Amino acid sequence: MKSLKALENPIAEPAFELEILEQSGIEPFENKLDSIGLFPLKPTQIEILQINMGKMCNQVCKHCHVDAGPDRKEIMTRETMGDCLEVIRNNQINTIDLTGGAPEMNPDFRWFIEEIRKINTECTIIVRCNLTIILANPKYHDLPDFYKKHQIEVVSSLPYFTAMKTDSQRGNGVFDRSIRALQMLNEVGYGMPDSGLILNLVYNPSGAFLPPAQEALQAEFKKKLKDKFDIHFNSLFTITNIPISRFLEYLIRSENYEDYMEKLLQSFNPVAAQNVMCRNTISVGWDGFLFDCDFNQMLDLKVDTVDSQHISDWNTRSLSNRSIIVNKHCFGCTAGAGSSCGGATAE
Repeated sequence: MKSLKALENPIAEPAFELEILEQSGIEPFENKLDSIGLFPLKPTQIEILQINMGKMCNQVCKHCHVDAGPDRKEIMTRETMGDCLEVIRNNQINTIDLTGGAPEMNPDFRWFIEEIRKINTECTIIVRCNLTIILANPKYHDLPDFYKKHQIEVVSSLPYFTAMKTDSQRGNGVFDRSIRALQMLNEVGYGMPDSGLILNLVYNPSGAFLPPAQEALQAEFKKKLKDKFDIHFNSLFTITNIPISRFLEYLIRSENYEDYMEKLLQSFNPVAAQNVMCRNTISVGWDGFLFDCDFNQMLDLKVDTVDSQHISDWNTRSLSNRSIIVNKHCFGCTAGAGSSCGGATAE
């Protein structure tokens, strides 16, 4: 498979995606926020820096909102990483969340983590690992040991505990390789009781529906993976598919778009709206530009500040007082139990 960009699909263009969202028949997201006294949406604090290290990936997953893949060459430079390190050094950032693509494919990935640890030995560093990267090339085989050495929290997507559902979403053979990678992580202590090495899994639906209750699904995942493969993990995060990029293309192609948008609207949860991740997070694009969240990043909706739109121009005061940019795709984060990079927000 190729990325939408490589296929020259118009949905690869943020402006076209925004046009589709605007033409949706549902009411504006701003109206819902205003009805519960949350518009304009404002940050609570900035405690998470989510950094996209590049759109290159060894997989081409059907629902990827980044449109990542082997043909994507956008990659964060060491210079931009240096700007990120300055922000980490000079601000109270509690969590650094490294994502992609496959962040490990950035040639400076390990250097960056080592430099972060020189600055702050206590902060949480999350790596969003697709698991198969560990087995993709011998140079990645020692990643579990590297993660352990630097006390990395590993968050990995596993669409389901069976090969059929996983491979249909992520590619043939992905399930078996993911299981082996999870076993390798377990072998060095990840996900094991009292190890302190956190291994969390992520579930997102394979079709045009909302995820089930997070707690019940977590119990099912734990039992199935333990019984079948002797795999241990800490928590399961459920994430709603946001109607952008490849998932948007799927919705339109399968003629599910309007029904899905209506479903998100009807499932709007005021409690989830209070806890959306954009209120305590800044997302850094591979080129250093700043966004309210990872989804806004993919739609090229930069933060609403005059003097702090790039990591090299970071201004904590401006970013802390900005109005968060919203659009109809935001209904995905407020539907049902809510959705964020850390799972449900309203349970």
